[in-house]
Amino acid sequence: MMNMLTVLSLLGCLVFIAYGVHTRIFYSESALQGFFSRFGAWAPLLFIAFQAVQVIFPILPGGIGCLGGVLIFGPVLGFTYNYIGICIGSVGAFLLAKRYGAPIVQSLFHPKLYRKYVSWTEKNNSFDKMFTIAIFLPVAPDDFLCYLAGTTKMTLQKFTAVIIFGKPMAIALYSFGLSLLSHNIMALLHR
Repeated sequence: MMNMLTVLSLLGCLVFIAYGVHTRIFYSESALQGFFSRFGAWAPLLFIAFQAVQVIFPILPGGIGCLGGVLIFGPVLGFTYNYIGICIGSVGAFLLAKRYGAPIVQSLFHPKLYRKYVSWTEKNNSFDKMFTIAIFLPVAPDDFLCYLAGTTKMTLQKFTAVIIFGKPMAIALYSFGLSLLSHNIMALLHR
């Protein structure tokens, strides 16, 4: 079932990307903002849901969603919506792994990634510390680590606290760093 949902999510993303390229909404910030403004008050909720789903079904790199949030809603609201969606999705991934265990993690992620990090769970009480440090870093495989945390003895309360306090810095670095990079690339292309 998870594989089917992952495939459906991937197809949905591909359809949206094809639509975006065809209608040229990805060619400028104003076109992207115009597209989302059609949804009115639902736009932030749709974006938050998208961010949550992209954590649970990790098809696209999280940085793409973070950049999208800042481009569509601006730096403050974009960061806020990214943060809310990613936190919701992270808790969802954790709970799925608590319910279904290692098989769900192994079905969603490459075996090499699983083998690389599963040793963290085998060391006496070191997973919680390593997980906390990794969540603060913007380059860690956060979606995977949220699932992996669900296979450990970590409690939902501890996990949620780590996510709530650890995610803002990484999301800010992704959001604003990729936004700056995007603006520089767009400036080069429009010369």
